Amino acid sequence: MMGLSVTGAGVEHGATYFEPGDHGGPVLIKVQRYFGGGTQVTNPVVGVAVAPPVPLPSVFHRYHEVINASLRDRLSGDNSFVHSMLRYNMGWSDTDGTPVSATEGKAFRPTLCLLACEVVGGNYQHALPAAVALELIHNFSLIHDEIQDRDETRRHRPTLWAVWGDAKALVAGNVLRVIADSSLEQLLVAEVPFTDIVTINGVITEACLEMIEGQYLDMAYEGRSDIGMKSYLDMIARKTGALIRSPMHVGAIIGTNDKSVIAAFRECGRALGYVFQIRDDVLGIWGDHETTGKPVGADIRRKKNSMPIVHAMSQADGVEKQALEHIYRQEVVNDTDVDVVLNIMDGLGTRDHAHTLAAKHCDYGVESLESIEMSPVARNDIEELAKFLLERQH
Repeated sequence: MMGLSVTGAGVEHGATYFEPGDHGGPVLIKVQRYFGGGTQVTNPVVGVAVAPPVPLPSVFHRYHEVINASLRDRLSGDNSFVHSMLRYNMGWSDTDGTPVSATEGKAFRPTLCLLACEVVGGNYQHALPAAVALELIHNFSLIHDEIQDRDETRRHRPTLWAVWGDAKALVAGNVLRVIADSSLEQLLVAEVPFTDIVTINGVITEACLEMIEGQYLDMAYEGRSDIGMKSYLDMIARKTGALIRSPMHVGAIIGTNDKSVIAAFRECGRALGYVFQIRDDVLGIWGDHETTGKPVGADIRRKKNSMPIVHAMSQADGVEKQALEHIYRQEVVNDTDVDVVLNIMDGLGTRDHAHTLAAKHCDYGVESLESIEMSPVARNDIEELAKFLLERQH
């Protein structure tokens, strides 16, 4: 870092130093001692603890085969090039269309939908068409999100636009959205009451609109230093929360007629949406590259107003505030800038604050179902899933 050494006699572990940067902005240098042992290792630059991987809850395995088979059924009947692109996007084939065993998504949203339906007493098979539609909508949003954010990889594979260009990727995403709509027609075959189908269609359409609005806000907030926590929470409730709230809402609608139970599952989903995105924001800055497929500090480089950035901007003052504002005004954020931001966050306790906030929403989500009658196994499934969202590493 500019040939400046802060090691040696008189330098204390954890001490913070500011020196003039090459381009006029203050550069923060924080001394951290590297140590290892047990199951945790601390990063020698920013003191970030890397926790051992958190295993997927058993409920993901329970529904995996039926979800995967239903998704493949929706995308396997057409041999057109755009459908080949979509199968590649799902991790089922390579760029030539040859079947492969690549890393697939966790199918978190359809799992939530089926679990909610079964927990309230319904037949989860009846909810499959809606669960598949929600997963396809999620993947449609990822395709467009990757284009907007210029993400070249996802799940350790090149993204659609990186392989075939923006225009073809946009079309593929739009096709996937239409296929999602057609999947909902299968609710009639599953003998879901027509009035419920109309309600479900409205819930999913509203969630999709909220998700797009949230994505717009996320883009509009990039590079700004005046975004407060209220604006951030409103944005993630739309961008991410809508497609986590709606699976639990829809699953409950299919499984029961009890409006109080349906409302409780909707509220649980709303809370878990906050947990999911706040944890995602933590991983976007401190996540392990080998696990997430993204470099440490990825969201800082993109100048995204994720939860850690919003917290740091609101809590920093003096030279630290100046450093953050200087970095966010720059056209390009380099490695030195990332180290500065990471060290400021470390000093402000940003990562701990993010975990505390996510844990509060996690507790609220679980508590919102306390009055709902369900089996001990079902309650454990929900608690285990909520804990996974809070602690996941990918």
